[in-house]
Amino acid sequence: MTKAAVDGVSSERDGGVGASRALAWLLVITGAAGLLASWVITIDKFKLLEDPGFTPGCSINPVVACGNIMKSEQAEAFGFPNPMLGLVTYGMVIAIGMALVAGARFRRWYWLGLNAGTLFGVGFCAWLTYQSLYVIGSLCLWCCLAWVATIVMFWYVTSHNVRRGLLPAPAWLRRFLDEFTWVLPVLHIGIIGMLILTRWWDFWTS
Repeated sequence: MTKAAVDGVSSERDGGVGASRALAWLLVITGAAGLLASWVITIDKFKLLEDPGFTPGCSINPVVACGNIMKSEQAEAFGFPNPMLGLVTYGMVIAIGMALVAGARFRRWYWLGLNAGTLFGVGFCAWLTYQSLYVIGSLCLWCCLAWVATIVMFWYVTSHNVRRGLLPAPAWLRRFLDEFTWVLPVLHIGIIGMLILTRWWDFWTS
């Protein structure tokens, strides 16, 4: 058994696994960014329901048009406005981050549950990205902020769990994540950026 795995097991026996202050604050910051985006979109959604002619402040041009997103069926994937889900989940991430800042330690199942939650979030964001680019044909800047926040928290939580032995992984992967975790969210966000660039290339270059 590797040292990381041994540390993970021993920490579990001692009452849980903590996190670095860097990860703790990252969860607070990304959770706050997602919560801000969800709050603004929720407020604008309510205004749009009251007045169908309302134009959200982030509707800047034919491509960056939040109103088109808010009026779409995809904006209520679960039968209610998507940002209302964000108000709950991002708030939970902030609470977890603040608990870790205060020195909290969580059991393995809790860390895996957080990982599963962020995996669902990043998968949902991937679906929304596809719908936004290729079905609705518009971008929402606040949505993009939520996507970025979710992607960053997912990769760093996954990295933490792998490096602490909470998720099984080969030694080379743990060594890579010790130094280069930042590469994964940068590549992920970069791919989305390239998709956005190429999707509306004529518009951006005109």
